[in-house]
Amino acid sequence: MKPTDFNAANQIQDLQYFGEFGGVNPSISDSSTYTFLSAKTMFDTFEGNAEGCYLYSRHSSPMNLYLGKALAAMEGTESANVAASGMGAITPVLMQLCNAEDEIVSSRTIYGGTYAFMKNMMPRWNIKTHFVDITKLDIVEAAINQNTKVIYCETVSNPLLEVADIEGLAKIAKKHNLKLVVDNTFSPLSVAPAQLGADIVIHSLTKFINGSSDTVGGVVCASQEFINALKNVNSGASMLFGPTMDSLRSASILKNLRTLHIRMKQHSYNTHYLAEKFEKDGLKVVYPGLKSHPSYELYASMINKEYGFGGMMTLDVGSLDKANELMELMQNRNLGYLAVSLGFYKTLFSAPGTSTSSEIPIEEQKEMGLSDGLIRFSIGLDNDIERTYQKMKACMIELGVLNK
Repeated sequence: MKPTDFNAANQIQDLQYFGEFGGVNPSISDSSTYTFLSAKTMFDTFEGNAEGCYLYSRHSSPMNLYLGKALAAMEGTESANVAASGMGAITPVLMQLCNAEDEIVSSRTIYGGTYAFMKNMMPRWNIKTHFVDITKLDIVEAAINQNTKVIYCETVSNPLLEVADIEGLAKIAKKHNLKLVVDNTFSPLSVAPAQLGADIVIHSLTKFINGSSDTVGGVVCASQEFINALKNVNSGASMLFGPTMDSLRSASILKNLRTLHIRMKQHSYNTHYLAEKFEKDGLKVVYPGLKSHPSYELYASMINKEYGFGGMMTLDVGSLDKANELMELMQNRNLGYLAVSLGFYKTLFSAPGTSTSSEIPIEEQKEMGLSDGLIRFSIGLDNDIERTYQKMKACMIELGVLNK
């Protein structure tokens, strides 16, 4: 089976959980701690040797394990560990993999919070990050030295929508005995990085996977050995930092996960439709599903085409003032919300240079091509996307972004 033949939705569908009393949804354990029938079992659980027993909800809980199993199935990994946020997944992974004097080679275009952690926090532990153009494999390999432990990237970068060659990066990582960590938040179901050679796959569950902008969460999908290490009571970064997901939130995400395949198809269809329309109108559009995208062929070879090229696109309207004016008008016309985050049923739009990427210094934003006038769109689940296009186009004509 080729990696692109891996159907993540089928893996999720084939999982069935029965509730404690026979419910079609698993029962929620509303407990922070769990009882043992013997002191010996408690000791074994602390040592990680008592499968099916629960110690304390910071370590594990039934609902978190249910959700973790579903997400591991989605990514095709042995195991997974859910966390209270996307950053609550990312930061323990990096701290688990790196010691003082270790180094990371990272994409320069990543989520601003991840960038800030690598740039501003990790040096406090004497861990250095080299930010590079992840699309150029020769530059990635040239940045590796004897202290490098991790290559880090996003499948589709936030916010510039650059595409990482995961298979190529995996070969480099294997050659140098490094771990390849991939944030797959923008492309659930479409791309399965572990099937392409990634060692660890991360998601912000807050976004497409949950899909209703009412819950914050994250997940680490990896080998059982690595997940066990994260949860180790003596040395596990997830256990000791404590970014624990609440069981009620896990249950909510698990329910929403069941419709992810339907939602991703519509997100991708709508975004592709708008991107093609606006490109024909002469706007500066970036979308991995457009043949004008520099990594179109690469991405087309990576994705499961059933779920399309994703629900994210950008438009560059020339200036921050014009971007803000357009976003405010579109919000007033009920076309979506001027808000950060993504994956909601309504379209969300923001100027990332002054929001989700504001942690990146202005000079670095310019160097990577993040302009003032760039608007990042997470396109919603609109039923009549032609109607949406016409309304968005009318806003752009009114503000002089487009000619009549």
